[in-house]
Amino acid sequence: MSLLVVGLSHRSAPVSVLERASLSADAKIKLLHDTLAAEPAAEAAVLATCNRIELYADVDKFHAGVAELSTLLAQHSGVALEELTPYLYVHYEDRAVHHLFSVACGLDSMVVGEGQILGQIKDALALGQELHTAGRLINDLFQQALRVGKRAHSETGIDRAGQSLVTFGLEQLAVRVPVGEWAAGKRALVIGAGSMSSLAAATLARVGVAEIVVANRTAERAERLAEILVASGTGVSAVAVPMARVADELTRVDVVVSCTGATGLVLTADDVLAAVSWGAADGLAPAEQEEAGAAPQASQGLRPRTPAPQTPPATAGRGPRAGLELADVVARLAAAARDGGRLADAGAARTISAAVEADGCPVGPDGRAALTGVDANSLELHGTWADQGEAAAQRQPRRSARTQTDATAVRLALLDLAMPRDIDAAVHRIPGVRLVDIESLAEASADAPMAADVDAVRGIVAEEVAAFGAAQRAAHITPTVVALRAMAAEVVAMEVARLDGRVPDLDERQRAEVTQTVRRVVDKLLHAPTVRVKQLASEPGGAGYAEALRELFDLDPQTVASVSRADAADPMNDDDPGRAS
Repeated sequence: MSLLVVGLSHRSAPVSVLERASLSADAKIKLLHDTLAAEPAAEAAVLATCNRIELYADVDKFHAGVAELSTLLAQHSGVALEELTPYLYVHYEDRAVHHLFSVACGLDSMVVGEGQILGQIKDALALGQELHTAGRLINDLFQQALRVGKRAHSETGIDRAGQSLVTFGLEQLAVRVPVGEWAAGKRALVIGAGSMSSLAAATLARVGVAEIVVANRTAERAERLAEILVASGTGVSAVAVPMARVADELTRVDVVVSCTGATGLVLTADDVLAAVSWGAADGLAPAEQEEAGAAPQASQGLRPRTPAPQTPPATAGRGPRAGLELADVVARLAAAARDGGRLADAGAARTISAAVEADGCPVGPDGRAALTGVDANSLELHGTWADQGEAAAQRQPRRSARTQTDATAVRLALLDLAMPRDIDAAVHRIPGVRLVDIESLAEASADAPMAADVDAVRGIVAEEVAAFGAAQRAAHITPTVVALRAMAAEVVAMEVARLDGRVPDLDERQRAEVTQTVRRVVDKLLHAPTVRVKQLASEPGGAGYAEALRELFDLDPQTVASVSRADAADPMNDDDPGRAS
């Protein structure tokens, strides 16, 4: 096994780089085809999510593989290689297996323990199988990763260490209020109808929003998602609208969740400013205006061309909590502290009160050493050093403090789960608007407490990595063992034919008995060596036993190679004793 992974993620690169390096569906396909066309790679798979892009390949040359995979990632992501290189990480052989298994368990996720990554790994494998770029190694690796991830979630409490990005994002929007209490009775707009948007819509329905509006470029998918939500039994009202109606719907909703595959902004700062400006009249939110009998201007087609930003009065808000007195706020904070609740959102959301703070964008991480010309051991040591450095950096207090208290009531809460971003980051400067995006979620999750179950999951990962390596090493000797037994069967057949020539008077029963006896003798002679060589081959450094067996029995290399090719042509062969389980 010569498994190599080259990639970048939220742990190694700033959001600005991840946004630009994101891969479209067509780019993934082209990347996989070009990877197989490259000389060092025999099979490949790409795992691309909102906060990671990783290219896995079975290579025959380490340095050539690193150079080729890095170049291909840069070429298809649209980011120049010299700019991308400082943020790339490289894992090789067992360390690459360890990395994917950790990813599958949620240990490497932005929100530790989230389970959505399993679906993304499954999709990556399905794409590789569909394009025939996933061979025996990639199939075994990704299928085993799925099993390891499921085992981690079923045998430990890793789910308690973190939630899905959607749930975590809603917690950051709610700040000091339980999500169910914060969401009750609200109207929500979900932009997009893909897997993440569907998850967001289902989560919103579960936590108690009253109405969900789904907008998507493909009307049929939006309508289908709305139908599913209505039939979910949560009691939520759901409708589908065209994307052209998004700006108007902004005036009617309290919460927006956006996750599309668009390459440009879906919501600009002007869109959001116009929406909250309509609702600022009389200190009422758009939904409250409708309840009071005042239809929003959007429904009448009277959208002002140049709305002026307005600062809602301190008592403006949404629902029964609109006019909380200071004593109520203090009481709520005290209750949260007593119950062990989250008193601050660790920079995960941006809300601007009357005074707009100066832009406090955090400085991106320092670039890492270039990969060119570095040997495998040094790269592995560098990966360990980088992981430790990132963990230490995450324990340091945040230098930027974008989040402000909710002195100004939040009139429009925005959750942007897209990469690249759907919502203009400048909306956090608009009074009364609260934005949570991938970047702010990364800041918040870095400060989140780690559950004790994480250690148990790490133990599972280490155990499964050892088992996978042993199975792969054992599988490596299988073609040699098969070739040896084929040679033995050929020898038996030749000797039986020779016996027929010398003793032609044997009847069928006698001939069958002689043939069976010879076969039993050969099988018994080969049984112990072949079983033992498989055991030895499963241990580290055991690959040499296959070569010794081929040398001792003078096996034809072409025969062994043909067995290997036949085995690789059927990656789902369950009869293969070397198959990982």
